Order: sequence, then C-alpha cells, then structure tokens
Amino acid sequence: MRAVERVAGAVTGAAGRLVAVPLGAIARWRGGKPMHPRGAVFDAVLERQGGDLGVPWLDARSSDPVVVRMSRGAGLPAPLPDLLGLAVRLPGNGSPVDLLLTTTGRGPLSRLVPVLRSDTAAVYTSIMGYRSAAGSVRLAAFPEADSVPSDPHPLAEAVSRDGLRFAVAVAVGLGPWRPFARLCLTRPLPSLDPDIRFDAVRNPPPGLTPDGPMARFRAPAYARARAERSATRSA
Repeated sequence: MRAVERVAGAVTGAAGRLVAVPLGAIARWRGGKPMHPRGAVFDAVLERQGGDLGVPWLDARSSDPVVVRMSRGAGLPAPLPDLLGLAVRLPGNGSPVDLLLTTTGRGPLSRLVPVLRSDTAAVYTSIMGYRSAAGSVRLAAFPEADSVPSDPHPLAEAVSRDGLRFAVAVAVGLGPWRPFARLCLTRPLPSLDPDIRFDAVRNPPPGLTPDGPMARFRAPAYARARAERSATRSA
C-alpha cells in the first residue's frame, strides 16, 4: 500500500509540475492570476459552533471576521457555466488561514469531482483532503436556501441588500457532512476585486495538513503562479 501511495504521489506531483508550465504562461498574461482572474470580494463572519471531532479548530466556538472572494475559475462570462470558487481568509496567529472551495457534487464520491455551475445555489467543497487527528477530512459550504439571490442582479448588489449565508460542514473520509459553522456574507468591499491571493496548501487551518493527490498537484502549480506574480510585479 505504501508503495502504491508513493507512486501515486510521484505521479500527481509530476502532473502538477507539468500543469504549472501553461498556468505560468496564463499567469503572465493575466498579471499573476492563472485561475479565478476576477471575483467579487466581501466582508463576512465565520461563526464556528463547536463539535466533537477531536480537532481543536473544528471543535472551537468562535466568531471571526473573514474576507470572502467568489469567482469563476476560467473567467468565462456569465451566464456560461464555469467552476465557481468560494475562498475564505481568516486571521491567524502569524499567518492567515485560507479555505479554497470549488463547485462539486454533494455525495461521497461526487464531492471529489469539480462541477461546472452557472448559479450561486451550488455545493462548494475543498476537494483536497486534510490529514487530521480525526482522519482524512474535507470541508464544504452549502448555501442556505432562503439567502440565495433569486433575481439577475449582480451578486454584490444582492449581498448588500439581503446578505448571503452558507452552512459550513466537515466530512471524515467518505462519511456524511457534519455542519460545524455558518458563513455570513455582509457587504462587498469598497474597492473592486482587491488583490488578495489565497493559498490553501501553505495556509491550512491549525491541526489540518493538506494531504492527498490534490495537495501534491496544487503545490507546484501554486509555486509557479507565485513566481510569475513576483516577476510581473518586478517588470
């Protein structure tokens, strides 16, 4: 089993380095953002309600101001379907905590598969697993039905008017989703899409270690994007 895991890790790492090359070219073209080039950024609050998983960050009771960015993965114009992204940044001790969630299915296996969507009423999951004291876990956000915008107005306008709320959940292995927090978007930031860069591999929640094929795939791609961003700024 360990030999299989080592081979799988080597393959996904090599795939990540291979994909990093075209992503680097796209990053140069887009000024440092190969994916999710444009988004809407909001002030929000993450209210953790406490749990019993044996992972302090997941079990804690806390209310934290956070920044949320919602975006389209390939940057395709609406209403075309795209991989929608939900990024959350929490303050941390010395470094932030970043959560990156993407539209997927809800089930034990479909939660591992990205899904193109054109509407906000979607399931967002980390896809990437985290190693923890409770085992391998994944995170998800489910929009609360009564807060999903029902009209064609821009998302920022809808949030300003009505807010937008998500139930945040964790699943151990292929087990069921267990809600542990609530994410409430309150208002759009005044500046249009400020330059905030999220990194789920370098900035995981305390007690959660990025693990598995997705983490090994993302690491070199993220590193290449950071390098291209630095080069773009220097130029």
